[in-house]
Amino acid sequence: EPVVSLAEVLAENEELEKEARAVLGGSDHERCSYSQGAVKRQALYACSTCTPPGGEPAGICLACSYECHGTHRLFELYTKRNFRCDCGNSKFKNLQCKLLPEKSKVNSGNKYNDNFYGLYCTCKRPYPDPEDEIPDEMIQCIVCEDWFHGRHLGAIPPESGDFHEMVCQACMNHCHFLWAYASQLAVPALTKVNSLEDEGIVLKVEESEEQKKEIKKEGGVEHQEMKEEKQMEQFNEPSTSSGSACPEVRQTFFLVLYVVTKSEGPVCKLKELQSKQFLKKDTATFWPSNWRSKLCTCADCLKMYSELEVQFLTDECDTVLAYENKGTSDQETERRDPLMDTLNSMNRVQQVELICEYNDLKTELTDYLRRFADEGTVVKREDIQHFFEEFQSRKRRRTNRMQYYCS
Repeated sequence: EPVVSLAEVLAENEELEKEARAVLGGSDHERCSYSQGAVKRQALYACSTCTPPGGEPAGICLACSYECHGTHRLFELYTKRNFRCDCGNSKFKNLQCKLLPEKSKVNSGNKYNDNFYGLYCTCKRPYPDPEDEIPDEMIQCIVCEDWFHGRHLGAIPPESGDFHEMVCQACMNHCHFLWAYASQLAVPALTKVNSLEDEGIVLKVEESEEQKKEIKKEGGVEHQEMKEEKQMEQFNEPSTSSGSACPEVRQTFFLVLYVVTKSEGPVCKLKELQSKQFLKKDTATFWPSNWRSKLCTCADCLKMYSELEVQFLTDECDTVLAYENKGTSDQETERRDPLMDTLNSMNRVQQVELICEYNDLKTELTDYLRRFADEGTVVKREDIQHFFEEFQSRKRRRTNRMQYYCS
């Protein structure tokens, strides 16, 4: 029979509670999220009992998973972005939502994939997979939000602590512009690189005549700005020539010219990267925590993000980590210490007595458990029962010896 220490049990329980607070903390467990519209990010479930394979895929919020599907077989989908709860709509033939019955027949803005049938990765297998004996970590793509086995990403993922987000192979092909950023920002995979030809395709974007003119124009602007700044510095110095024009007039002229030049707009970061050589592979890519802030947000790039339906890539609050941190923070704020609640309901004398009793219990229990830790023995149920029986006995003896005097 396997034996675990009390410390191991407490540590494991704390880790499970921390994970649950992170995933569920940002979602309401009492009210259906449908009234909020397409929620930016929330914990979701799919009900295999109500929408079996072959039927239409559907997703339900945390509250509905408790209230309307408590006895059903559910697939935990972790989190999804921009999703509206389907519970009780036309996808559910024989079920009405108990929390919010009045809903539209369908949520046209929702996106579904094989995860809603309990299938994941390119191999379309369940997780955990009873037929898969290979230990492997599942990683979520931040674009399509599907989950992938590490061995099915085309490259060996870096250590889990080295990267923050992953974009799968299919989404890298869809968002091809990311390859230009990958050369500068992505965390290298653990694949052994022999040569560029073996690992991928070196791309060099040939500039069109218009692009060449644009780059030349940008270079001219930078040169002009440096020239203007130098001239402005000169004009700030006292003039010693009697034949020179008024410095204030010249300075005003160049300031106007500088503003007009700058108003042409910022240089596109993506075009700068695409003008250089970069490597394109048939693999997933792995990204550090701050990579989204480095993406270009010029008008052309924002239009491209919209056309590809990946506008969320420029939103650092879209990340799963941001959602988890918010959920954990909210949970910590709401969690109340039961001891403090009890103390607040007592008078001063009762508060002092409770604190003394608590300190006695804490001291004696710590001393009692320390013996097991020093000897390396397991704490059993009967040991805990014995401790509290002895503690109550000592408490009664102390109470019986008390003498009260009236003044």
